[in-house]
Amino acid sequence: MIHFLRRLLVTSLSTLLLSVVCGQSYGQMVVKIGVSSPLTGINAANGKDIENGVRLAVEEANAQRIRLDGQEARFQLDSMDDQSDPRIGVQVAQKLVDDGVALVVGYYNSGVALPSSLVFARAGIPVILPAASNPAITRQGLKTVFRVIATDTQNSGTAGKYAVNDMKVQRIAVMDDRTAFGQGAVDEFRKAVIGAGGKIVLAEYTNDKVVDFSAPLTNIRAANADLLFFAGLDHQAALITKRMRELGMRTQFVGSGGIADSIFLNVAGPAGEGAMAWEYGRPVESLPQGKVFMQKFRKRFGSDSLIYAPFAYDATWAAINAIRQANSATSAEIVSALRATQYEGITGKIAFDPNGDLKNPMSTLYQVRGGRWVPVTTIGAD
Repeated sequence: MIHFLRRLLVTSLSTLLLSVVCGQSYGQMVVKIGVSSPLTGINAANGKDIENGVRLAVEEANAQRIRLDGQEARFQLDSMDDQSDPRIGVQVAQKLVDDGVALVVGYYNSGVALPSSLVFARAGIPVILPAASNPAITRQGLKTVFRVIATDTQNSGTAGKYAVNDMKVQRIAVMDDRTAFGQGAVDEFRKAVIGAGGKIVLAEYTNDKVVDFSAPLTNIRAANADLLFFAGLDHQAALITKRMRELGMRTQFVGSGGIADSIFLNVAGPAGEGAMAWEYGRPVESLPQGKVFMQKFRKRFGSDSLIYAPFAYDATWAAINAIRQANSATSAEIVSALRATQYEGITGKIAFDPNGDLKNPMSTLYQVRGGRWVPVTTIGAD
């Protein structure tokens, strides 16, 4: 019995030693990429869209067996649910710091990104935003925050100028959901309208939980508004257009970013016909690698992407490219490499200005025609 136990011990130690030796011989450098997005609740579909964009890029990078400083790098996804809640978002951010992530791709909500980005800044960890568009996020003086989409200054500002100069509307109403995103987008739209000589006849407010918009829409109808600019969630935008149709309103609906997706179409149904929305960047399907991405995404996840997966995919590849350029996965060196990055992504060229915002951002106006979102025009930054 004693001899058996000795043999068992020797065998176990030999196996352990062999595994350690093999681990060193075939060792991999694990690089954790954090993701923070809403994976539960009303915004879960968009949060999952972001996560899937990152996941696809990570899987492709691992298939390439990228080497850093002589070791093969294995990129590992560390995805967490921030529930679209700023308080939860800060807790998630600290958990990702404690997990030792090298970088983070997030957020969907500007209101979550604003406080959470401070947590990562204190740790020196870079954050790349694929969706959160409030300009205040990158105006906090942080050197670790980057963004691969247009800000509200570009997207909603372009919407405001276009409404006055191109659509020639005289009476404009606005509505936002009082979130950091919604309020920020309407503020930029309002400034652009007034700057172009237009007039805001009414400002209405709601919140991101409301499903009945009868009261504000009745006020907008009474104000005889030609156009309503709404900054909020896609499913709420759809409910607004349905109620507008029920109230017999002829007011043109124009949405902010994050609305021109299948969620809006499914909820609005026929009432969505003619609705407009401004989205970030150029139409993905019109870009050289866009169709290939859409095919890969559909094959991997069994459905089409929403709005933000292409940006999350590009954010992840921009980071991986920066890691490769730096030949290091330390956060400080990733930040330095990102500041100098020139990456041609599926959404266009990615390079950052001193604030960390995308250089030369674009915005595209879409309209629902025949039950689908159709690009109308694409406009770049002034």
